[in-house]
Amino acid sequence: MTNSRDKGKRGELEWVHYLKDKGYEARRGQQFNGINGDADVVSNLPIHWEVKRVEKLNIDLAIEQAIRDARDGNTPIVAHRKNGKTWMCTMLAEDLFKILEGKCKPTTKTEY
Repeated sequence: MTNSRDKGKRGELEWVHYLKDKGYEARRGQQFNGINGDADVVSNLPIHWEVKRVEKLNIDLAIEQAIRDARDGNTPIVAHRKNGKTWMCTMLAEDLFKILEGKCKPTTKTEY
């Protein structure tokens, strides 16, 4: 259990650094209050980040968790990767088209 939790924490920190390298503000969400339903990573994007760093991911369960936990207006996205692989993001197709249409933009608030 501890190894799994540590791997999850490392994965969240990797994703935080990935976002920061791309110019976004980000931090781990759970470390601050640990309330169920908080995003694994909180950023200045209107996205609920669920981060998974596992070899065998049940993507259906992961996206369902992201959808269930996302607050109003936040797009649920699962950021995931396996050992030695690149990061991938899974989201609902309808949310992808909202982003492509410019309806999902970074916030200017620093309430992340």
